[in-house]
Amino acid sequence: MKDLAPDTVIPPAPRDYHGFNWAGFQTLYLREVRRFMKVGTQTLAAPVVTALLYMMVFVVAVQGARPPVHGTPFSVFVAPGLIMMSILNNAFANSSSSLLQAKFNGLIGDFLTPPLTPLEHVGAFALGAATRGIAVGVVTWLAVLPFTHLPLVHPWVMLYFGVGAALILGLLGIMAGLWAEKFDHMAAVTNFIVMPMTFLSGTFYLVERLPEPFRTASRFNPFFYLIDGFRYGFIGSAEGSVAAGAVMTAGLVLCLTCVCLWMFETGYKIKT
Repeated sequence: MKDLAPDTVIPPAPRDYHGFNWAGFQTLYLREVRRFMKVGTQTLAAPVVTALLYMMVFVVAVQGARPPVHGTPFSVFVAPGLIMMSILNNAFANSSSSLLQAKFNGLIGDFLTPPLTPLEHVGAFALGAATRGIAVGVVTWLAVLPFTHLPLVHPWVMLYFGVGAALILGLLGIMAGLWAEKFDHMAAVTNFIVMPMTFLSGTFYLVERLPEPFRTASRFNPFFYLIDGFRYGFIGSAEGSVAAGAVMTAGLVLCLTCVCLWMFETGYKIKT
């Protein structure tokens, strides 16, 4: 090798990451968390106000008009559904809006340039979305306590379905954010897929009281098992099989993770 001149500046060699890039993963995750924390009034306070309005309508306004549900006071029955609904909607909104805004503003390269693998991208976005969903769920839980005495019979079951639901909707948000090309596409996913599946999953009622074919169709709605398992963690009773719901939750997280990994690996709608 020829000797270099004394004043020659040698550029630094690219950093070689062996294994999982924990530094990059943590940076992207914290970026996602700080992004929604900066607008806490919109991302944390607004969902709680919405949940409280539902409590006012379904519990306070019709107090005494709704009989207990299988021996459970209606306010206790509906509260876990409202908490889970907040988790689902906010986890989906976090990852989907982050990716869509980056694409819309031409900043998607900021995610692709750092030495991050598809697994590190998916993990950071999904966990960031799950963090927002769980944070909103906890705040909503605290907000509904003045309206009803909410027990906690199986805390680990509640935690499993709460975290699983947040991850599933966070992964769905990644898929929607990568697929959507404009805000109308995202609104269509929210209004025609996420919201109907949320409301038609037994959030405010027993699925067994629905007429056919809606009763049978609800059994194929994965949101039903998420809400039913989450409610079981609070009140100790469920309409469906909690074990089947637990297996379905784990299977959905695995399947959706694989789809998101494929989308990042192939550069689906982000490298064109």
